[in-house]
Amino acid sequence: MNEFPRRTSVLRLSSSCLVLALSGLSTGVFAQATDNTADWSGNEIIVTATKRNESIQNVPFSINAQTAEAMQRMGATSIEDVSRSVAGLTVQNLGPGQSQVSVRGVSAGQVVRDQPGVKEQVGVYLDESVISMSLFTPDFDLFDLDRVETLRGPQGTLFGSGSEGGTVRYITKQPKLGQTEGAVEGGVNVLKGGDVGYAGKGAINLPLGETAAIRAVGYAEHYAGFIDAIGPAGGKNINDGRRYGGRLSLLWEPAPGIKLTPRVIYQDIRTNGFNREDSYHLYYNELISPLDILPERTQYLKLREEFRDKTTLADLTANIDIGSDVALTSITTYIHRDILVSRDASALTGSVSVTPFVGLGVNPAIANLPSNLRDTTKLKQWTQELRLASTGEGPFQWVVGGFYSHVDRDYKQRLPTPGYDAFIDAGLGAGTSAGAANGFPLNSPYNADIPYIIKQYAAFGEASYKLGQFKLTAGGRYYDFKEERDFKTGGVFPNGDNRVGDKTGSTGFSPRFIASYEANRDLTFNVQASKGFRLGGVNDPLNLPLCTGGATGPDAATYGNRPTFDDETLWNYEAGVKASGGGLTFNAAVFYNDIKNLQVTADAGSCSSRIIFNVPKAHTAGLEAELSARISPNLDLSLSGSYIDSEIDGNVTDAGGATIAGIRKGNRLPTVPKFQMAAAATYTAEIAAETDWSFTASLQHVGDRFTQLADQEPGAGNFTNSIYYDPATGAYGTGAFNFGSYKLGAYNLVNLSTGISWNSGLSVTLYVNNLFDENALYSLDRERGGRGRLGYNIGTPRKIGMTVRKDF
Repeated sequence: MNEFPRRTSVLRLSSSCLVLALSGLSTGVFAQATDNTADWSGNEIIVTATKRNESIQNVPFSINAQTAEAMQRMGATSIEDVSRSVAGLTVQNLGPGQSQVSVRGVSAGQVVRDQPGVKEQVGVYLDESVISMSLFTPDFDLFDLDRVETLRGPQGTLFGSGSEGGTVRYITKQPKLGQTEGAVEGGVNVLKGGDVGYAGKGAINLPLGETAAIRAVGYAEHYAGFIDAIGPAGGKNINDGRRYGGRLSLLWEPAPGIKLTPRVIYQDIRTNGFNREDSYHLYYNELISPLDILPERTQYLKLREEFRDKTTLADLTANIDIGSDVALTSITTYIHRDILVSRDASALTGSVSVTPFVGLGVNPAIANLPSNLRDTTKLKQWTQELRLASTGEGPFQWVVGGFYSHVDRDYKQRLPTPGYDAFIDAGLGAGTSAGAANGFPLNSPYNADIPYIIKQYAAFGEASYKLGQFKLTAGGRYYDFKEERDFKTGGVFPNGDNRVGDKTGSTGFSPRFIASYEANRDLTFNVQASKGFRLGGVNDPLNLPLCTGGATGPDAATYGNRPTFDDETLWNYEAGVKASGGGLTFNAAVFYNDIKNLQVTADAGSCSSRIIFNVPKAHTAGLEAELSARISPNLDLSLSGSYIDSEIDGNVTDAGGATIAGIRKGNRLPTVPKFQMAAAATYTAEIAAETDWSFTASLQHVGDRFTQLADQEPGAGNFTNSIYYDPATGAYGTGAFNFGSYKLGAYNLVNLSTGISWNSGLSVTLYVNNLFDENALYSLDRERGGRGRLGYNIGTPRKIGMTVRKDF
């Protein structure tokens, strides 16, 4: 049987082209490299998705690699920006530094900011270092990256827990021996109805003798605000902010075959508000006055809000050639995080306080107190991976290794509400609130200290063998996970729990099997069966004083006595094709994911608590396809799209047979659209000697979605007991309010950009994103299930900007 030589070049564009690998959930490779020539040869994209260097076209499963040039030209500065250009990658924006990632429709819904025990469904790595952290995966700046890899489907064999739906990898540019190079970049932008944003960034690579080099990166950015607020803390563009940080990497080759790369990264993000649009608010709603309708991109605030994230990462990567075509790799990583989410919780505290205690004589004016919910997370994480891999060119390739992680995560909540105790003491008896505080601060009706210790051990291996036109791959990962958590609360709202040493743990094995057939040098077929997993955890106790009927009521019966939740597992079955030639690239796949023990968040009735339920069975199935074509030396077209069916396959009910939290057979899995597509056209031309001009237009369509499973239940959004309080008159009570459908409507984004580049390395780009100023609704945002506040997390309005860059 003849073995065809592999054509390693895909579609090659000149450095002046705007290359957009567009959004839509597509399979296969849609990665385009750039160089300084106009032909299609050279500079193939090498990825490390299989923990070895390999051409992206040879990887036997679905992968996308967004190059640095493509990200620069699309103006991508965050994972959300990248997601619009990566097939299969969906990001639910909950604010800067608070985004959830899903791949191929594998999603259990929005993780709420006060759910520290929930694990991620997509693994995120910075080079070789795992940085995933459920809701708070670091939002690193993309400057001086080499590429962003998106590995679709379960990657549990090589990447472990959290890579159930797939894995996203930020691959930075590494120090280079014997070269001095770098780049500087500046940009400015303005938002419709908002203010001005700006950024400055720089990178430099310097040799240190013949065996060492250093690479330094720094950046600073001001986020333009676009949300206005009314109320006592009102203002214009209140969600502005800033981000600054840098990376310092050293490469040292003390001897042939030995590479040591220590690195330190620091990033500081702060925003002064959130991208939230309120629709119903305790203090401003149609039950108070028919005229109290909040305008678009507007909030009601008693207190200003804030988000802060200080991240420090230090790692050491050692690569050692130990001979006999075998290499040893060690990755040691330490991460320190300090996160604050400070919210105006006046609507939450007020709606809770005025309802259960009014009948006990508490002055309803308690509902008018400003209340600040402060969620803090401090994280210390050590990880160590050690692996051996073959390095030869033979048909048999293999990698084996071990992994260990130790996470100390300290989560705290405080609810400072000045004046609160006086109201409670007057209504319930002197000293009641002070006694309930259990050593926590006074005038704070809810307090919690929840420290976690999470340990994980794993051993993994994968091997492939190529025989003629066939290539077979098999691998597996064994893991052992343990979690221990304390839970101490105090104040009027919770139970005053003081639990020490709540534990859970699990062991498991995740295999993967792949078969590839290379029909010829331009056409490959792949089939795969693989398993992924998401670790379980410990549920929080209910706030029984707030539950309907207290400890013996219906809420406690339905949501109580659920101390832990199990690992979520998934089996993925897929078949794909990769084809290229004659200026065309076509990739497509069909897949089916069988999910067991899907971890779904349920709002626990009136308890102001959240419980994770394991859904016995769910599935996602879909078709993904994309096409790119060079119509002429100056014109490139791209089209991609997907259709995904993802549903619950069984009911979860309470003792009376009522469905819990929308866990009903046939309900769609949340956050992911059924249909998504994108198209783009790029035209380039040489307008003068050593001067190129380019123009790109793109359209991105995102279909309708739901934020949570329960949002599609009959009657969702129709409240018979919405709570209101009029700050002007002191009038309060409940009434009927129909918010309407909770479905998030489809939206379309049109982006345009044009630029001039010179062979000297200077380029100037003008762009407009969201040309028609679509107010894209990303997710629902609510307090007390919508009884205190209900609105949307929304996208950025029309942005007009300019970027100037100089490479040297």
